[in-house]
Amino acid sequence: MAKVRFTSALTRFFPDLAEMDIQASTVREALLNIEKKHPGILSYLVEDDGQLRKHVNIFRGEDLIKDRQSLTDEIEPNDEILIFQALSGG
Repeated sequence: MAKVRFTSALTRFFPDLAEMDIQASTVREALLNIEKKHPGILSYLVEDDGQLRKHVNIFRGEDLIKDRQSLTDEIEPNDEILIFQALSGG
């Protein structure tokens, strides 16, 4: 299973959010599985049309995912995924 970590900005809205193991073959599938455990988190990460929000980045290992629109980047069982929600404003 892939290991998924989150930056602390998301725990403000989801206090129980913690590192987890996810069974998924694509980024989209991983996000849908995370949504099952933490209902509502998907709306913080993706737009209504399914593409990644402007201030959200997802890394697979050290590499930023390439497909921000359809989230089809593949995930291997031993991958480490980091979901990073950048903060904006002043």
